[in-house]
Formats: sequence, structure tokens, C-alpha cells
Amino acid sequence: MRYCSTRGGVHGWDFKSVLFSGYAPDGGMFMPENVPVLDPEILRSWKGLPYSKLVVEVASLFVPTQLIPRDDLEILVGEALSGFSVPEVVRIIRLKDGLSVLELFHGATLAFKDLAMTCTVRFLNYFLQKENRRATVLVGTSGDTGGSAIQSAKGLSGLDVVVIYPRGRITPVQEKHMISCLEDNVHVFAADGSSDDIDQPLRSLFANQELVKSHSLMSLNSVNWSRVMIQLAHFIYAYLELSGMEHTEANAALPELEVVVPTGGAGNIAAGYIVKEMGLPLKLVAMVNSNDIVHRTITTGDFSMADNIKQTLAPAIDIQDPYNMERVFWMLLGRDGALVKNMMEEFQNIHRYFIPENHRKLLSQVLSTGTVTDEGILETMRRCWKENQYVLCPHTAVAVWHHYHCPPSPRLNRCYIATASPAKFQTAVEKAGLTFDLPDEVLALEKLPTRYQNLERSVNWRKDWEYRLIECIQSVAAARKNRGAYYL
Repeated sequence: MRYCSTRGGVHGWDFKSVLFSGYAPDGGMFMPENVPVLDPEILRSWKGLPYSKLVVEVASLFVPTQLIPRDDLEILVGEALSGFSVPEVVRIIRLKDGLSVLELFHGATLAFKDLAMTCTVRFLNYFLQKENRRATVLVGTSGDTGGSAIQSAKGLSGLDVVVIYPRGRITPVQEKHMISCLEDNVHVFAADGSSDDIDQPLRSLFANQELVKSHSLMSLNSVNWSRVMIQLAHFIYAYLELSGMEHTEANAALPELEVVVPTGGAGNIAAGYIVKEMGLPLKLVAMVNSNDIVHRTITTGDFSMADNIKQTLAPAIDIQDPYNMERVFWMLLGRDGALVKNMMEEFQNIHRYFIPENHRKLLSQVLSTGTVTDEGILETMRRCWKENQYVLCPHTAVAVWHHYHCPPSPRLNRCYIATASPAKFQTAVEKAGLTFDLPDEVLALEKLPTRYQNLERSVNWRKDWEYRLIECIQSVAAARKNRGAYYL
């Protein structure tokens, strides 16, 4: 298995090289040069596998045994997923009228990011230990990714984690999961801006090849292929459990499953589309909040940022730069790196690109979409509670809104992706007039000491933030070189 860039300038990289990279050197995102197609018999043989075993099967398609032998892969995945609060790691909740919710939030930070992050960090640590070297992880977050990266990597001797989050735009629980971690290898910055603002200096840092090489700088955002690769597993798990394939004849066509995904940076929806390319008959629905760039792109071809990011009750998807759509475009447009390069560079330069109508029609054939207001989120949370006594997080409500406003046909099974626990979003729960008992581990966060640095807004904030982050990375590297602690 070899990997290439979506912008056509890089080919032939192996999994390990991609794992330790952020964006590709040409600014693109890494993808497999060939996506394996799953035979229906393989799918049938996987039916009933525990989720962790399914992750191993999926990962083994993309990670050669020469890099991680199968026995080691099983150990790494098993260790990564051992700390989840339910034995099955993920859980399907079947509610009234065909409302099936796939809960992906039973990890340390109560968000779906924990599934892929724990595995990816184990892969990183595996190679770092074998080679006796260090790496620096640089993460911009809209709320959940940063906390998950920190909780997965804290205390590891070979990794330093630098996380930047948008101050005032995430929930107190999300913030506490980051700033309460006082491990010496964790470095947190609170930025006066949006998550899209944070992405701008990060792109510059990853484009600085000298910095990347000298500090083994890498990303744990869903820019990192390993994150997306692990996310393939929950789409396959959903299909095996909910499609009804076990009721079809051996030679009959596989039944379709509709999967509805709350969408921000589009890493999850990109994973779903890859699974579709692997041969599973998925019908994908990308649901967004009032930050509706993905909806506008699919319905009108208007792939352009709004003037401002709206702060909503679903903050983790308050995003106007859905960067993983680049992976979707690349697959959709015949892996044409030059075409993707032109469109993405225009989008990054002027924050605007209009998808040609023939391309938009192709996109609309593989992705449906909808947009939900804050009132729609609250209405959905209330109705789900009234009918099922089940509390949705506001992001999951963005997906479940589709259930109440676009009822499924009797012949089509559906799955709604639950990306986070309602415990992380108490303000939204209270606004909906509901109550939710906080877990002990969330209540304990209130009493923990905190540590973080500020990134203030200034006239030249992009350059200022870039300089501050470089300064941190270099200072940490100097401390490690002297084998000393960074925080004295």
C-alpha cells in the first residue's frame, strides 16, 4: 500500500511516512494510491466481530505487515481501545421509528475523536520507541480534537503535543479536558479567534519543510491519514450491524444503508465516502449547523467561506473550512491532482470557489445534505427526549433532525452518528429544558488546576501566532536535547 497527495505532487510514500506528516509537501492531503474493494464474502465473514477486531481488519488493509506485524497491530489497537467506558467500545442504541444511533463517545474525552486518536498515537509511539526518537504534534482544534490528542498522548516520552483552541468558542468541559493536563509534554494555547483562524498559521508551519524536518513536526488533526483510516471502521461496523445484509441471499446485491453524519471539518464524511468507494452501498448524508459551507457546496456549488463563523450550540462543527472535502473532491474527480490543486489553492487564496455544475451534480449523487439552526437543534433534542427518554448532544441532534424532517422509506435502514456525549454540552441541554446527570469524571474536572498560554489578537496576528508557536516548539526541543523538563 502506497500513498499519494491529493494535489498530484507526491507519490509512493509508505504508511509510516504519511503517519508522521501533516499536509503533504505540495499542500495536499495523503490518500491511498489504490483503495481496496471489499468482497461481499469478506463483509459477511466480518459480521459479528467486536469493534476492536474490526478496526484491526480494516487497518491491516492499509498498514503493511512489514511496518507493523499483525500481532503487534492487534496489541496496539487492543491497548488503544481498552480504556473505553463500555466493553464494546462503541454502541448502537435503537430507539422508536427506526431511529438507530451509533454512540462513538465512550472514550476519555467523551467524543468520537478518541477512537481514531488513541490508535494513531499508539502507532506513532510504536515507531518512535523502535527508533529511539521524538516528534512534535501540532494540533488546531474546534473543541474535541485537542482534548483527545492530549489525553491520548499525555506522558509519552517520545511525543510533545502543542494544541491551539479558540477561546470562548468551546464548552467548559472541552476546555478543561485540555488546560487541566499538566504533563510536561503538553503545551496548550488559547487563541482569540476561530478554529479556521487557527488553521492559517498551522498551514504555514507545516509548509516550512525545514521546521517540519528538524522537529519531526506532525499533525493529529484529521489531516492525518491514520485518523481517517481508523474512522472507516465505524462506518463498516454500522453497515454490518444495521443494513440487514444477513437476510440477503449469498449472490444477491447488498442492501443499502443510509448514514447521517454531523459535519464540520468533513473527516468523518470523507471516511464514509472512502468506505463507499470500497464497495459498501452507503447513502451518505452530511448534516451541518448554520455554518453551512458543505450544504451550499453540494446544493449550489458555492464552495466559499461566509464572512464570519457563526457561534452555535454545536461548536465542534462551527467550521467554514471543511478541509477534508479535498479528499472527497479528489476521489470524485477521478484522482485528478492538478484539478484539485487549482481549485483548493484558489479557495485558500480568496476563500471562494464555485464548483462547475457537472462536478456539483456528481457530488450531489454521492452526498446529500441539510442545514439545522440552533432552534432546530433544541427542537430535536426535546422531541427525542419526549419520545425516547434519550438525551442527544447538540451535534448528534444536527444529524437526528434529519430523522424528523426527512422520514426514511420503509425499505431503507438508517444510522445516525452520535459524535459526543451530552455531558460535554450542558448549556445546550439546559436550553432544551432537559437535564443530564454529569459523570463523576466530568464533575472532577472543575477542581483541577490549569495551565495554558494566550494567543492575543493583534494587527499581524497570523505572523504573531506563527512566531509564538515556533518559539514554543524550539524551546521545548532545546529542553529535550538537554534531557530536562520544560515546565520547571
